[in-house]
This record gives sequence, structure tokens and C-alpha cells, in this order.
Amino acid sequence: MTSILIDAGGVALDADLSVPAYPSGVVLFAHGAGSSRHSPRNTVVAERLHRAGFATLLVDLLTPVDSLSEEARYDIPRLAGRVTALVRSAGERPELAGLPVGLFGASSGAAAALIAAGERPGDVAAVVCRGGRPDLATGLLGRVWAPTLLIVGALDTGVLELNRRAAGELGGKSEVAVIARAGHLFEEPGTLAEAADWTAAWFVEHLPDGRK
Repeated sequence: MTSILIDAGGVALDADLSVPAYPSGVVLFAHGAGSSRHSPRNTVVAERLHRAGFATLLVDLLTPVDSLSEEARYDIPRLAGRVTALVRSAGERPELAGLPVGLFGASSGAAAALIAAGERPGDVAAVVCRGGRPDLATGLLGRVWAPTLLIVGALDTGVLELNRRAAGELGGKSEVAVIARAGHLFEEPGTLAEAADWTAAWFVEHLPDGRK
């Protein structure tokens, strides 16, 4: 893993980049409000993706100054704009050039990922959201044509209903994966690993193999 600064539309953001020897694609993580690139839940998912042959880019979408503002943490248009810019910046890095891009969004970061996928349909090949709030992107979901997997805990009933509604609004292929015994944070034994397996399988199926 390499710690880097990456441009997000004129804002330099801290990021952790991990690239296996022969990556087949890269997955960019959009964290939820109050989270960061050090999120242990997203780290578990990233490690599973590494084993599947993907590079990962975990980015702090907020600067240290942004993090002091409650408003900035829930500014979905701002976060989505940064994710959109990061898709472009990632493709400009030599170690990632030419690799298909997937987006992984958690909680409110799911809305940012979905909006970015709609903004750059030619650059985002697939999306996975875990415990996401796609309702925060209402009105824009029809622009998302990338195959999208929505992973939700069975015990997270309110969010599960929001995701089922969102699946019907997405423009392209979508699927809702319900993880038994899991709550919103997937803290129950085995549930986070199951969500990570679903994530890896979705990207293996839907990200074209970019290995040369």
C-alpha cells in the first residue's frame, strides 16, 4: 500500500493506493459521512478485492478543514463531484492507466458513487454499494447505466426498503443482495466477509479484464 495525494478537481486528497502485480481493474472507494480511508470495514472489502486481482484506491473525500464542518460531511453534491474528479485522476496515474474502474460506496458515500457513475458513464464500469443511502441521489439514479449491486443487511429494514426502491430507478442492470443476520454496520459474525465476497464476485463479473 502506498499513501498518496490525489487531485479531486483542484483539491488534493489523502489516499491509500494498493496495486497487485497484474491488476485486472481498479476499485475506488467512496466512504460515508464520518468515515475515512482507514475504515476497518472498507479495509476488509479492499483486502478481499486484492485477492481477486483488483487495485484499490481508498480516499478521504474530505480535507481536514472539511471534516470540521457537519454541513460538509453531508454535502452529497460536493462529495459526488470529488468522486467524479477522482475517476479521471485515477486513470491518469501510470500504474492504473487503461484499467476499468469500479466504484464502491458505503452509507452516504453510496449516493456520491452513484452520482459519479451517472456523470461518467463511459468511465465507470460497475458499482457496488454496501448499506447505502441511494435515496440521497434521488432523481439522478436513472442516469446510472453501470451494473450496480446494492448490498444491505436483512436487519437494516429501513435502508433495505430504500435500496429496493432505488434498484427500480437505476437505468442499468441492478441487484439487491440481502445479507442474513446483518445490521447496518455488518458487525455480526461472518456478515462483513459475506458482503466482501459479494463485492468481489460482482466486480469479477462486471469489470472487463484490463490486464495487458
